Amino acid sequence: YGIEYVILDEGWAVKGKADLFNVVPEIDIKELCDYAAQKNVGIVLWAGYWAFDKDMEKICSHYAQMGVKGWKIDFMDRSDQWMVNFYERTVKEAAKHHIFVNYHGAFKPAGLEYMYPNLLSYEGVTGMEQMGNCKPENSIYMPFIRNAVGPMEYTPGAMNSMQPDNYSARRPNSASIGTRAYQMALFVVFESGLQMLADNPTLYYKNDDCIKFISSVPVLWDETKVLDAKLGEHLVLAKRNADNWYLGGMTAERKEPLEMDVVLDFLPEGKTYKLTSFEDGSNADRQAMHYTKNVREVRKGDTVKIRMVRNGGYAASLEAL
Repeated sequence: YGIEYVILDEGWAVKGKADLFNVVPEIDIKELCDYAAQKNVGIVLWAGYWAFDKDMEKICSHYAQMGVKGWKIDFMDRSDQWMVNFYERTVKEAAKHHIFVNYHGAFKPAGLEYMYPNLLSYEGVTGMEQMGNCKPENSIYMPFIRNAVGPMEYTPGAMNSMQPDNYSARRPNSASIGTRAYQMALFVVFESGLQMLADNPTLYYKNDDCIKFISSVPVLWDETKVLDAKLGEHLVLAKRNADNWYLGGMTAERKEPLEMDVVLDFLPEGKTYKLTSFEDGSNADRQAMHYTKNVREVRKGDTVKIRMVRNGGYAASLEAL
């Protein structure tokens, strides 16, 4: 699917040791990095901050030499002076070794990413790992508030979708609240320099159309246009990367579906685009898994009809032909 990175989450180092050089016997980091490089994929490692801080210079040097491309640092969970200084010490040391950093268990951005562009994202949000506590009625505010101050490690991408009144989930097949189209739209709407695919490969293989779309959405944007929005209720926007555009829409809990006409007046004159859309199905207000995929050709000035049910969404790519 052209995915650029694979992360080894908690479990590659021996648990309880807080020692990032004590790798479990079943895993050979160097072999994994070498194999991944053959596939043009980078390996990213997870670490708790306390283990990473023990000797971050040696840790960064050791794993950079193996070919590791990034670190996901976790469990800071506070913003006192020592911890704020830890953020900068970490990303500065990683930069020396050409390694990027993604802060999980973190406070919201405060501008450090402008000094160190290898800092790709921060959590600082009630994201998908909160499962049943991560609801569209809260997440609808994120583009207006949280993303306004910087990149956001929300970890979207769940393939099991449910409405809140019948939500139930257990690992390894956890579920999300909101429709499937809503979940796909998050990759367009939410901004992060490193977007996670939060679900397991088994479910992605079973949802080939969805993973192809998700993995095609860029993380860098040249232009963003808000097409329709009301704080706490809905948002529809368009984003451009090079010649291609993407549409993303999301709603919160509502009594009736939201219907609107979006005029594609932001497209350049004289170009034709292939529009591939993922839309809430007719039963999505009850069966959140229900979506429809539609493909058509469009040009500047054409109208796209968008219908989003409660906790629903709309996701589309516009590929220049």
